[in-house]
Amino acid sequence: MKISALVFILPLIVMTSCHQKQKVDLILHNGVIYTVDGKFSVVQAFAVKDGKFIEAGSDDEIMRKYEASKTIDAGGKPVYPGFIDAHCHFYGYGRIRTEVDLVGCLSFKEMIDRVVKYSKTNKSPWILGRGWDQNRWPGKEFPVKDTLDKLFPNMPVYLARIDGHAALVNQKALDLAEIDHFTAIDGGTIVDKFLWKKHPARLGKFYSFIEGKLISKDTLVFEEIPTGVLVDNATDLVKKVIPPPTKEEMRQYLLQAQADCSKVGLTTVDDAGLDKDVIDLIDEMQKKGELKMRIYAMASGTPENLDYYLSHGIIKTDRLHVCCFKFYADGALGSRGACLLKPYLDKPDQQGFLLNPPDFYKGAAKRIANSPFQMATHCIGDSANRFILQVYAEVLRLGNDRRWRIEHAQIVNENDFEMFGKYNILPSMQPTHATSDMYWAKDRIGAERLKGGYALKRLLAENKVLPTGSDFPVESINPLFGFYAAVSRQDSVGFPVGGFQSENALNREEALKGMTIWAAYSNFEEHEKGSIEPGKWADYVILDKDIMQIPIKEVRNVKVVTNSLK
Repeated sequence: MKISALVFILPLIVMTSCHQKQKVDLILHNGVIYTVDGKFSVVQAFAVKDGKFIEAGSDDEIMRKYEASKTIDAGGKPVYPGFIDAHCHFYGYGRIRTEVDLVGCLSFKEMIDRVVKYSKTNKSPWILGRGWDQNRWPGKEFPVKDTLDKLFPNMPVYLARIDGHAALVNQKALDLAEIDHFTAIDGGTIVDKFLWKKHPARLGKFYSFIEGKLISKDTLVFEEIPTGVLVDNATDLVKKVIPPPTKEEMRQYLLQAQADCSKVGLTTVDDAGLDKDVIDLIDEMQKKGELKMRIYAMASGTPENLDYYLSHGIIKTDRLHVCCFKFYADGALGSRGACLLKPYLDKPDQQGFLLNPPDFYKGAAKRIANSPFQMATHCIGDSANRFILQVYAEVLRLGNDRRWRIEHAQIVNENDFEMFGKYNILPSMQPTHATSDMYWAKDRIGAERLKGGYALKRLLAENKVLPTGSDFPVESINPLFGFYAAVSRQDSVGFPVGGFQSENALNREEALKGMTIWAAYSNFEEHEKGSIEPGKWADYVILDKDIMQIPIKEVRNVKVVTNSLK
């Protein structure tokens, strides 16, 4: 009897041990999970251990194989890999949250009203703000400083345009920066206004002809006076005299940016241009557990940063990755600083400009090519894009895997598209730029050149990879706005019918990949994030509606239910 009983019990013990569940930290089940793997699989559940995905599959598979200390019932809601913004200004966004918000002003008067209201509670020695866009105002002309001079004669004012490539300042700020009409600047513009006025103190210096007659030097002169608008490198003359923030203020900027970005489903951000002190603070805060956001930090392409990081090497932790240098080739289309092959249609005397001499970019490219670092360059105009593509081509081999990037790739000449694919150069693009600029871009460059503008689909065809982002705070921090714009090519109210240059719209799968796995690829991180697969960081987001299924017009109203970052 005892032997028979033992023979019966042993198989049960063996069977029980074979089916013992593996202990994990988390199981999420009852979801519609878009893994964004190679097959673009949709599953119901996944298991997480030590912060990484262990397996994804059906509810039955995961619940049968694993036992978790925490279980999340997704309630049938859609689940996606954590969203990645492939180009933004995370630190800068946090900083301007403390300044006067000028986004959406529909007139110069509205801008001034906001500045006045802000000034009543401002405790800083400067009035700082950002977000105005003259293209939204009647007349679409740059503002002038006269009103600011009257309202704030003794307090300096610096108000950045929406793109950050131009600013309106008052006379006090000009004085502190020692700027006048004679100030020389390369790679930028000090916008002047022209006046005929009596000015006996400067006899002989200013005089000209009117209708062929010499104006008396004793009474009337032709004078050029700064309007207060500074474009591109000219803004640096003022920015360098603005008192820098304290370390605690910088810390608060980062925490504010994290709080806001977490709410919209972001788990990784590519901060496009940081100095070493900010990168060091990010590293410090991440190690303390204060900053949970994963950050791909592009070091600004300054000589100091190049010297430091090229000698010290790549920085890689679980949350911080520094292996890229960010440069600016030109300015923005909205402020006519974008460098074009032919003059602006609405300002034939202007063609934009490179922000540095050509040899600056060529020298930097050679240094970076001899290192493991990546080079990323802001290019808006067709001339800037062509020039930087050629600079890259001179140092990159065919078939390379360096993944050097053109940030924005906004206006590309018909003859230059193939260079992206030929040299594996990644266009890092922002879908909402197209729907923001579509109202006035044709006036700037004409219909023919615009055919090569905001060409998401065309550029995707070159490398089969298209990382996307927002460029916030230039655009909204919400990645779903970019998804919507990429697919619909429309603004928030559904304009235009059929979409702006709809031939360059992405489908929904492409749009989702752009802000997940393709963004990870652009950061050399496709093996650790960007999809819900075994071995990758368990970054995920749950939404209240499925952006892959609902009418596209509803996508902008979708809300985040859960972000794994928290």
